[in-house]
Amino acid sequence: MPRVRYFAAAEEAAGRDEEVRTEATLGELRAALTNDYPDLGDILPRCAVLVSGARAGDDAPLGPDVPVDVLPPFAGG
Repeated sequence: MPRVRYFAAAEEAAGRDEEVRTEATLGELRAALTNDYPDLGDILPRCAVLVSGARAGDDAPLGPDVPVDVLPPFAGG
């Protein structure tokens, strides 16, 4: 089961900083997060979603203990 970590605005929208999920692919995970956390669904299309530290397509498999990081756009300087 993948371990999803939320950062900054994604953490606020999901109401948690981390959780373990059961989805088998990144596409399934995106759909489930949008359904489970509507506020996160609003920003998820603009987030970088990294699987094991790298960008991946929706068909990417999510095995046991695979880290998935949800990183919203950051501003700063």
